[in-house]
Amino acid sequence: MPDNRGLYASEQEVADLREEIRRLRDERDRQKPQEPKPAEHKEAKDEQQKKPHPLRKVIIVAIVLLLLVGGGLWWLHSRHFEGTDDATVDAHTSGIAARVAGTIVGVYVEENQFVKSGEVVVDLDPRDYKAALAQAQGQLRQALGQAAAEQPNIPVTQVTNATTIATSSSAVTGAQAGVAAAERNYQAALAKVTEAEATNAKAQADVARYRPLAEKQEISREQFDQVVANARALAATVEANRAGALAAQRQVDQAREQLRQAGERAREAEQNAPHEIAIRRASVSSRQGSIEMARAQVEQAKLNLAYCKIVTPVSGVVSKRIAEVGTRVSPGEQLILVSQLDDLWVTANFRETQIRRMQAGQSVRIHVDALATTFDGYVESMPAASGAVTSLLPPENATGNFVKVVQRLPVRIRFKKGQAGLDRLRPGMSVEPKVRVR
Repeated sequence: MPDNRGLYASEQEVADLREEIRRLRDERDRQKPQEPKPAEHKEAKDEQQKKPHPLRKVIIVAIVLLLLVGGGLWWLHSRHFEGTDDATVDAHTSGIAARVAGTIVGVYVEENQFVKSGEVVVDLDPRDYKAALAQAQGQLRQALGQAAAEQPNIPVTQVTNATTIATSSSAVTGAQAGVAAAERNYQAALAKVTEAEATNAKAQADVARYRPLAEKQEISREQFDQVVANARALAATVEANRAGALAAQRQVDQAREQLRQAGERAREAEQNAPHEIAIRRASVSSRQGSIEMARAQVEQAKLNLAYCKIVTPVSGVVSKRIAEVGTRVSPGEQLILVSQLDDLWVTANFRETQIRRMQAGQSVRIHVDALATTFDGYVESMPAASGAVTSLLPPENATGNFVKVVQRLPVRIRFKKGQAGLDRLRPGMSVEPKVRVR
Protein backbone atom coordinates (compact mmCIF):
# COMPACT_ATOMS: atom_id res chain seq x y z
CA MET A 1 0.00 0.00 0.00
CA PRO A 2 1.62 3.21 -0.96
CA ASP A 3 2.55 5.83 1.57
CA ASN A 4 0.24 8.96 1.26
CA ARG A 5 1.28 10.82 4.35
CA GLY A 6 3.12 13.55 2.45
CA LEU A 7 0.02 14.30 0.39
CA TYR A 8 -2.29 14.33 3.44
CA ALA A 9 -0.01 16.78 5.27
CA SER A 10 -0.18 19.20 2.39
CA GLU A 11 -4.01 19.21 2.22
CA GLN A 12 -4.17 19.81 5.93
CA GLU A 13 -1.92 22.78 5.65
CA VAL A 14 -4.09 24.29 2.92
CA ALA A 15 -7.21 23.86 5.05
CA ASP A 16 -5.50 25.52 8.01
CA LEU A 17 -4.42 28.37 5.81
CA ARG A 18 -7.98 28.92 4.54
CA GLU A 19 -9.34 28.93 8.06
CA GLU A 20 -6.79 31.50 9.11
CA ILE A 21 -7.72 33.76 6.14
CA ARG A 22 -11.41 33.50 7.07
CA ARG A 23 -10.66 34.40 10.65
CA LEU A 24 -8.62 37.45 9.62
CA ARG A 25 -11.39 38.59 7.27
CA ASP A 26 -14.03 38.35 9.99
CA GLU A 27 -11.83 40.23 12.33
CA ARG A 28 -11.35 42.99 9.75
CA ASP A 29 -15.10 43.24 9.15
CA ARG A 30 -15.74 43.60 12.85
CA GLN A 31 -13.30 46.48 13.04
CA LYS A 32 -15.20 48.44 10.17
CA PRO A 33 -18.19 50.72 11.09
CA GLN A 34 -21.59 49.11 10.66
CA GLU A 35 -23.25 50.08 7.30
CA PRO A 36 -26.92 49.53 6.58
CA LYS A 37 -27.77 46.72 4.30
CA PRO A 38 -28.84 47.60 0.74
CA ALA A 39 -32.49 46.87 1.39
CA GLU A 40 -32.45 48.91 4.59
CA HIS A 41 -30.63 51.75 2.74
CA LYS A 42 -33.29 51.80 0.00
CA GLU A 43 -36.12 51.92 2.51
CA ALA A 44 -34.50 54.85 4.31
CA LYS A 45 -34.03 56.72 1.07
CA ASP A 46 -37.68 56.18 0.09
CA GLU A 47 -38.78 57.53 3.45
CA GLN A 48 -36.67 60.64 2.90
CA GLN A 49 -38.20 61.15 -0.62
CA LYS A 50 -41.70 60.70 0.68
CA LYS A 51 -41.13 63.41 3.18
CA PRO A 52 -42.21 66.71 1.34
CA HIS A 53 -39.84 69.63 1.04
CA PRO A 54 -41.16 72.79 2.71
CA LEU A 55 -40.90 74.89 -0.58
CA ARG A 56 -42.17 72.20 -2.90
CA LYS A 57 -45.83 73.22 -2.73
CA VAL A 58 -44.96 76.89 -3.19
CA ILE A 59 -42.90 76.12 -6.29
CA ILE A 60 -45.66 73.95 -7.75
CA VAL A 61 -48.28 76.64 -7.18
CA ALA A 62 -46.01 79.29 -8.71
CA ILE A 63 -45.42 77.13 -11.79
CA VAL A 64 -49.14 76.51 -12.21
CA LEU A 65 -49.88 80.23 -11.89
CA LEU A 66 -47.19 81.06 -14.42
CA LEU A 67 -48.61 78.51 -16.84
CA LEU A 68 -52.10 79.90 -16.41
CA VAL A 69 -50.93 83.48 -16.89
CA GLY A 70 -48.82 82.52 -19.92
CA GLY A 71 -51.71 80.58 -21.45
CA GLY A 72 -54.07 83.48 -20.87
CA LEU A 73 -51.65 85.95 -22.39
CA TRP A 74 -51.11 83.66 -25.38
CA TRP A 75 -54.87 83.28 -25.81
CA LEU A 76 -55.36 87.04 -25.66
CA HIS A 77 -52.49 87.57 -28.08
CA SER A 78 -53.79 84.96 -30.50
CA ARG A 79 -57.20 86.65 -30.50
CA HIS A 80 -55.75 90.03 -31.48
CA PHE A 81 -52.79 89.07 -33.70
CA GLU A 82 -52.26 86.87 -36.72
CA GLY A 83 -48.75 86.04 -37.86
CA THR A 84 -46.89 83.91 -40.38
CA ASP A 85 -43.33 83.07 -41.29
CA ASP A 86 -44.26 82.55 -44.96
CA ALA A 87 -43.60 86.15 -45.97
CA THR A 88 -40.97 88.00 -47.99
CA VAL A 89 -40.10 91.54 -49.03
CA ASP A 90 -41.24 92.34 -52.58
CA ALA A 91 -40.52 95.16 -55.02
CA HIS A 92 -41.13 96.13 -58.60
CA THR A 93 -38.41 94.70 -60.82
CA SER A 94 -37.95 96.33 -64.21
CA GLY A 95 -36.42 94.28 -66.99
CA ILE A 96 -34.45 96.52 -69.37
CA ALA A 97 -34.44 95.01 -72.86
CA ALA A 98 -33.12 96.00 -76.27
CA ARG A 99 -35.67 97.62 -78.59
CA VAL A 100 -33.57 97.09 -81.72
CA ALA A 101 -31.15 94.43 -82.86
CA GLY A 102 -27.48 95.19 -82.59
CA THR A 103 -24.08 94.40 -81.11
CA ILE A 104 -23.25 95.59 -77.59
CA VAL A 105 -20.26 97.95 -77.59
CA GLY A 106 -20.47 99.20 -74.01
CA VAL A 107 -21.92 98.19 -70.62
CA TYR A 108 -21.70 100.80 -67.87
CA VAL A 109 -23.23 99.15 -64.79
CA GLU A 110 -22.49 96.23 -62.52
CA GLU A 111 -24.69 94.15 -60.26
CA ASN A 112 -25.70 95.81 -56.96
CA GLN A 113 -24.94 99.25 -58.44
CA PHE A 114 -27.45 102.07 -57.95
CA VAL A 115 -28.70 103.68 -61.16
CA LYS A 116 -30.85 106.75 -61.74
CA SER A 117 -33.76 107.05 -64.12
CA GLY A 118 -32.57 108.05 -67.62
CA GLU A 119 -29.01 106.83 -67.07
CA VAL A 120 -27.34 105.08 -70.04
CA VAL A 121 -26.54 101.49 -69.09
CA VAL A 122 -25.79 99.81 -72.45
CA ASP A 123 -24.62 101.06 -75.86
CA LEU A 124 -25.29 99.27 -79.17
CA ASP A 125 -23.30 99.76 -82.38
CA PRO A 126 -25.10 102.71 -84.10
CA ARG A 127 -23.48 102.62 -87.58
CA ASP A 128 -26.19 100.58 -89.30
CA TYR A 129 -28.89 102.88 -87.95
CA LYS A 130 -26.98 106.01 -88.99
CA ALA A 131 -26.92 104.67 -92.55
CA ALA A 132 -30.64 103.86 -92.36
CA LEU A 133 -31.33 107.42 -91.17
CA ALA A 134 -29.37 108.89 -94.08
CA GLN A 135 -31.28 106.71 -96.54
CA ALA A 136 -34.63 107.73 -95.03
CA GLN A 137 -33.68 111.40 -95.24
CA GLY A 138 -32.75 110.96 -98.91
CA GLN A 139 -36.11 109.34 -99.64
CA LEU A 140 -37.82 112.26 -97.92
CA ARG A 141 -36.01 114.77 -100.12
CA GLN A 142 -36.94 112.75 -103.20
CA ALA A 143 -40.60 112.69 -102.17
CA LEU A 144 -40.56 116.45 -101.59
CA GLY A 145 -39.11 117.03 -105.06
CA GLN A 146 -41.70 114.81 -106.73
CA ALA A 147 -44.50 116.61 -104.90
CA ALA A 148 -43.13 120.00 -105.96
CA ALA A 149 -42.99 118.82 -109.60
CA GLU A 150 -46.54 117.48 -109.44
CA GLN A 151 -48.13 120.53 -107.84
CA PRO A 152 -48.22 122.80 -111.00
CA ASN A 153 -50.00 120.10 -113.02
CA ILE A 154 -53.35 121.08 -111.52
CA PRO A 155 -53.49 124.67 -112.92
CA VAL A 156 -51.90 123.51 -116.19
CA THR A 157 -54.60 120.87 -116.58
CA GLN A 158 -57.29 123.40 -115.75
CA VAL A 159 -56.07 125.77 -118.49
CA THR A 160 -55.70 122.90 -120.97
CA ASN A 161 -59.20 121.68 -120.26
CA ALA A 162 -60.66 125.19 -120.66
CA THR A 163 -58.87 125.55 -124.01
CA THR A 164 -60.03 122.14 -125.15
CA ILE A 165 -63.64 122.94 -124.21
CA ALA A 166 -63.48 126.28 -126.03
CA THR A 167 -61.93 124.66 -129.11
CA SER A 168 -64.57 121.94 -129.05
CA SER A 169 -67.31 124.55 -128.84
CA SER A 170 -65.83 126.41 -131.80
CA ALA A 171 -65.61 123.17 -133.73
CA VAL A 172 -69.27 122.49 -133.01
CA THR A 173 -70.21 125.97 -134.24
CA GLY A 174 -68.14 125.51 -137.38
CA ALA A 175 -69.68 122.11 -137.97
CA GLN A 176 -73.13 123.57 -137.60
CA ALA A 177 -72.27 126.26 -140.20
CA GLY A 178 -70.89 123.57 -142.48
CA VAL A 179 -74.15 121.62 -142.19
CA ALA A 180 -76.15 124.72 -143.05
CA ALA A 181 -73.94 125.49 -146.06
CA ALA A 182 -74.13 121.91 -147.27
CA GLU A 183 -77.87 121.95 -146.99
CA ARG A 184 -78.03 125.18 -148.98
CA ASN A 185 -75.77 123.70 -151.63
CA TYR A 186 -77.98 120.65 -151.75
CA GLN A 187 -81.09 122.79 -152.23
CA ALA A 188 -79.34 124.74 -154.97
CA ALA A 189 -78.35 121.50 -156.67
CA LEU A 190 -81.93 120.29 -156.50
CA ALA A 191 -83.07 123.56 -158.08
CA LYS A 192 -80.57 123.12 -160.91
CA VAL A 193 -81.79 119.57 -161.41
CA THR A 194 -85.36 120.86 -161.69
CA GLU A 195 -84.32 123.59 -164.11
CA ALA A 196 -82.30 121.20 -166.22
CA GLU A 197 -85.15 118.73 -166.30
CA ALA A 198 -87.53 121.45 -167.51
CA THR A 199 -85.11 122.63 -170.19
CA ASN A 200 -84.46 119.02 -171.19
CA ALA A 201 -88.19 118.37 -171.48
CA LYS A 202 -88.57 121.37 -173.84
CA ALA A 203 -85.59 120.18 -175.88
CA GLN A 204 -86.99 116.68 -176.20
CA ALA A 205 -90.31 118.16 -177.22
CA ASP A 206 -88.54 120.25 -179.85
CA VAL A 207 -86.92 117.12 -181.21
CA ALA A 208 -90.29 115.46 -181.43
CA ARG A 209 -91.74 118.46 -183.27
CA TYR A 210 -88.78 118.94 -185.65
CA ARG A 211 -88.50 115.29 -186.57
CA PRO A 212 -91.63 115.24 -188.86
CA LEU A 213 -90.59 118.55 -190.36
CA ALA A 214 -87.12 117.18 -191.07
CA GLU A 215 -88.58 114.10 -192.62
CA LYS A 216 -90.77 116.28 -194.87
CA GLN A 217 -87.74 118.38 -195.52
CA GLU A 218 -89.58 121.43 -194.40
CA ILE A 219 -86.52 122.31 -192.34
CA SER A 220 -82.94 121.70 -193.04
CA ARG A 221 -81.14 118.67 -191.79
CA GLU A 222 -78.63 120.87 -190.13
CA GLN A 223 -81.28 122.66 -188.12
CA PHE A 224 -82.74 119.34 -187.01
CA ASP A 225 -79.36 118.04 -185.99
CA GLN A 226 -78.84 121.22 -183.98
CA VAL A 227 -82.12 120.62 -182.14
CA VAL A 228 -81.17 116.99 -181.47
CA ALA A 229 -77.72 117.95 -180.21
CA ASN A 230 -79.22 120.60 -177.97
CA ALA A 231 -81.65 118.02 -176.55
CA ARG A 232 -78.85 115.59 -175.89
CA ALA A 233 -76.82 118.32 -174.18
CA LEU A 234 -79.72 119.28 -172.02
CA ALA A 235 -80.29 115.58 -171.08
CA ALA A 236 -76.64 115.35 -170.09
CA THR A 237 -77.01 118.54 -168.06
CA VAL A 238 -79.91 116.94 -166.20
CA GLU A 239 -77.78 113.93 -165.34
CA ALA A 240 -74.92 116.18 -164.27
CA ASN A 241 -77.20 118.25 -162.08
CA ARG A 242 -78.66 115.13 -160.55
CA ALA A 243 -75.14 113.91 -159.77
CA GLY A 244 -74.32 117.32 -158.27
CA ALA A 245 -77.44 117.14 -156.12
CA LEU A 246 -76.46 113.68 -154.94
CA ALA A 247 -72.98 114.95 -154.10
CA ALA A 248 -74.48 117.91 -152.27
CA GLN A 249 -76.68 115.51 -150.31
CA ARG A 250 -73.59 113.48 -149.32
CA GLN A 251 -71.86 116.67 -148.26
CA VAL A 252 -74.85 117.41 -146.04
CA ASP A 253 -74.54 113.97 -144.47
CA GLN A 254 -70.79 114.45 -144.04
CA ALA A 255 -71.30 117.87 -142.45
CA ARG A 256 -73.87 116.42 -140.08
CA GLU A 257 -71.45 113.63 -139.12
CA GLN A 258 -68.73 116.21 -138.48
CA LEU A 259 -71.19 118.14 -136.36
CA ARG A 260 -71.99 115.00 -134.38
CA GLN A 261 -68.29 114.24 -133.84
CA ALA A 262 -67.61 117.85 -132.82
CA GLY A 263 -70.49 117.66 -130.34
CA GLU A 264 -69.18 114.41 -128.89
CA ARG A 265 -65.70 115.88 -128.55
CA ALA A 266 -67.13 118.92 -126.83
CA ARG A 267 -69.18 116.80 -124.43
CA GLU A 268 -66.14 114.58 -123.82
CA ALA A 269 -64.01 117.61 -123.04
CA GLU A 270 -66.62 118.98 -120.66
CA GLN A 271 -67.12 115.63 -118.91
CA ASN A 272 -63.43 114.70 -118.69
CA ALA A 273 -62.25 118.07 -117.44
CA PRO A 274 -63.35 117.53 -113.79
CA HIS A 275 -61.99 113.97 -113.82
CA GLU A 276 -58.63 115.09 -115.13
CA ILE A 277 -58.46 117.71 -112.39
CA ALA A 278 -59.39 115.04 -109.83
CA ILE A 279 -56.66 112.76 -111.19
CA ARG A 280 -54.09 115.53 -110.89
CA ARG A 281 -55.23 116.32 -107.37
CA ALA A 282 -55.12 112.64 -106.43
CA SER A 283 -51.59 112.45 -107.81
CA VAL A 284 -50.61 115.46 -105.72
CA SER A 285 -52.26 113.88 -102.67
CA SER A 286 -50.35 110.66 -103.36
CA ARG A 287 -47.14 112.65 -103.40
CA GLN A 288 -48.12 114.22 -100.10
CA GLY A 289 -48.71 110.75 -98.71
CA SER A 290 -45.27 109.71 -99.92
CA ILE A 291 -43.84 112.72 -98.11
CA GLU A 292 -45.60 111.76 -94.88
CA MET A 293 -44.43 108.16 -95.22
CA ALA A 294 -40.88 109.32 -95.84
CA ARG A 295 -41.06 111.60 -92.80
CA ALA A 296 -42.36 108.72 -90.70
CA GLN A 297 -39.47 106.58 -91.90
CA VAL A 298 -37.07 109.36 -90.94
CA GLU A 299 -38.62 109.56 -87.48
CA GLN A 300 -38.44 105.77 -87.11
CA ALA A 301 -34.82 105.82 -88.21
CA LYS A 302 -34.10 108.52 -85.61
CA LEU A 303 -35.84 106.45 -82.94
CA ASN A 304 -33.89 103.32 -83.89
CA LEU A 305 -30.68 105.33 -83.69
CA ALA A 306 -31.71 106.67 -80.28
CA TYR A 307 -32.54 103.12 -79.13
CA CYS A 308 -28.86 102.24 -79.56
CA LYS A 309 -28.39 103.99 -76.20
CA ILE A 310 -30.31 101.85 -73.72
CA VAL A 311 -31.34 103.82 -70.63
CA THR A 312 -32.99 102.71 -67.42
CA PRO A 313 -36.57 103.96 -67.09
CA VAL A 314 -36.54 103.80 -63.28
CA SER A 315 -34.17 104.40 -60.40
CA GLY A 316 -33.02 101.43 -58.38
CA VAL A 317 -30.31 98.83 -57.84
CA VAL A 318 -29.08 96.50 -60.58
CA SER A 319 -30.08 93.04 -59.38
CA LYS A 320 -28.87 91.13 -62.43
CA ARG A 321 -26.64 92.02 -65.38
CA ILE A 322 -26.88 89.85 -68.48
CA ALA A 323 -25.37 92.19 -71.09
CA GLU A 324 -21.78 91.63 -72.15
CA VAL A 325 -19.67 93.56 -74.67
CA GLY A 326 -19.65 91.95 -78.10
CA THR A 327 -22.93 90.07 -77.66
CA ARG A 328 -25.42 90.24 -80.53
CA VAL A 329 -28.87 91.00 -79.13
CA SER A 330 -32.32 90.94 -80.70
CA PRO A 331 -35.35 93.16 -79.99
CA GLY A 332 -36.99 92.28 -76.68
CA GLU A 333 -33.97 90.45 -75.29
CA GLN A 334 -33.53 91.24 -71.58
CA LEU A 335 -30.18 92.77 -70.65
CA ILE A 336 -30.47 94.16 -67.09
CA LEU A 337 -32.85 93.80 -64.14
CA VAL A 338 -33.37 96.83 -61.87
CA SER A 339 -35.12 96.56 -58.51
CA GLN A 340 -36.95 99.68 -57.37
CA LEU A 341 -36.05 100.02 -53.70
CA ASP A 342 -38.12 103.15 -53.13
CA ASP A 343 -41.36 101.18 -53.26
CA LEU A 344 -41.13 98.02 -51.13
CA TRP A 345 -43.88 95.92 -49.61
CA VAL A 346 -44.35 92.55 -47.95
CA THR A 347 -46.20 89.62 -49.48
CA ALA A 348 -47.44 87.52 -46.55
CA ASN A 349 -49.02 84.15 -47.37
CA PHE A 350 -51.54 83.64 -44.56
CA ARG A 351 -53.62 80.52 -44.15
CA GLU A 352 -57.20 81.01 -45.22
CA THR A 353 -58.32 80.52 -41.62
CA GLN A 354 -56.17 83.46 -40.50
CA ILE A 355 -57.71 86.19 -42.67
CA ARG A 356 -61.22 85.83 -41.24
CA ARG A 357 -60.92 89.10 -39.28
CA MET A 358 -58.21 90.67 -41.40
CA GLN A 359 -58.92 93.78 -43.48
CA ALA A 360 -57.11 96.61 -45.21
CA GLY A 361 -55.72 99.34 -42.98
CA GLN A 362 -54.90 97.18 -39.94
CA SER A 363 -51.53 97.83 -38.31
CA VAL A 364 -48.70 95.31 -38.67
CA ARG A 365 -45.41 94.68 -36.89
CA ILE A 366 -42.86 93.34 -39.38
CA HIS A 367 -39.76 91.56 -38.09
CA VAL A 368 -36.97 91.29 -40.67
CA ASP A 369 -34.76 88.27 -40.00
CA ALA A 370 -31.70 89.55 -41.88
CA LEU A 371 -31.64 92.85 -39.98
CA ALA A 372 -33.02 91.61 -36.65
CA THR A 373 -35.20 94.72 -36.76
CA THR A 374 -38.93 95.26 -36.47
CA PHE A 375 -40.74 97.80 -38.64
CA ASP A 376 -44.24 99.22 -38.56
CA GLY A 377 -46.60 98.69 -41.45
CA TYR A 378 -50.22 98.28 -42.41
CA VAL A 379 -52.33 95.95 -44.52
CA GLU A 380 -52.58 97.60 -47.93
CA SER A 381 -54.88 95.17 -49.73
CA MET A 382 -56.50 91.78 -49.37
CA PRO A 383 -55.85 89.00 -51.88
CA ALA A 384 -57.99 88.44 -54.95
CA ALA A 385 -57.31 84.70 -55.14
CA SER A 386 -55.28 81.99 -53.48
CA GLY A 387 -51.80 81.12 -54.59
CA ALA A 388 -52.99 77.76 -55.91
CA VAL A 389 -55.45 79.41 -58.29
CA THR A 390 -52.86 81.82 -59.73
CA SER A 391 -50.12 79.19 -60.06
CA LEU A 392 -48.89 77.92 -63.41
CA LEU A 393 -50.59 74.56 -62.92
CA PRO A 394 -53.64 75.09 -60.66
CA PRO A 395 -55.03 71.99 -58.94
CA GLU A 396 -58.00 70.25 -60.53
CA ASN A 397 -60.11 68.95 -57.67
CA ALA A 398 -62.63 67.37 -60.02
CA THR A 399 -60.13 64.65 -60.97
CA GLY A 400 -58.60 61.95 -58.79
CA ASN A 401 -58.99 61.65 -55.05
CA PHE A 402 -59.77 64.92 -53.26
CA VAL A 403 -57.74 65.86 -50.18
CA LYS A 404 -58.66 69.08 -48.45
CA VAL A 405 -55.63 71.35 -48.08
CA VAL A 406 -55.64 74.62 -46.16
CA GLN A 407 -54.96 77.25 -48.81
CA ARG A 408 -52.70 80.25 -48.42
CA LEU A 409 -53.62 83.69 -49.70
CA PRO A 410 -51.09 86.48 -50.38
CA VAL A 411 -51.81 89.62 -48.34
CA ARG A 412 -49.96 92.78 -49.32
CA ILE A 413 -48.47 94.73 -46.42
CA ARG A 414 -46.93 98.16 -46.89
CA PHE A 415 -44.14 99.68 -44.78
CA LYS A 416 -44.88 102.99 -43.11
CA LYS A 417 -42.78 105.81 -44.47
CA GLY A 418 -40.03 107.59 -42.60
CA GLN A 419 -38.68 104.65 -40.58
CA ALA A 420 -34.97 104.24 -40.07
CA GLY A 421 -33.43 101.25 -41.81
CA LEU A 422 -35.88 101.00 -44.71
CA ASP A 423 -33.00 101.66 -47.12
CA ARG A 424 -31.39 98.39 -45.99
CA LEU A 425 -34.34 96.28 -47.07
CA ARG A 426 -33.95 94.16 -50.19
CA PRO A 427 -36.47 92.12 -52.17
CA GLY A 428 -36.57 88.49 -51.13
CA MET A 429 -35.72 89.01 -47.45
CA SER A 430 -37.65 86.75 -45.09
CA VAL A 431 -39.91 88.55 -42.61
CA GLU A 432 -42.44 87.61 -39.93
CA PRO A 433 -45.40 89.97 -39.93
CA LYS A 434 -47.94 90.12 -37.10
CA VAL A 435 -51.23 91.73 -38.00
CA ARG A 436 -53.31 93.26 -35.22
CA VAL A 437 -56.82 92.10 -36.13
CA ARG A 438 -58.50 93.49 -32.97
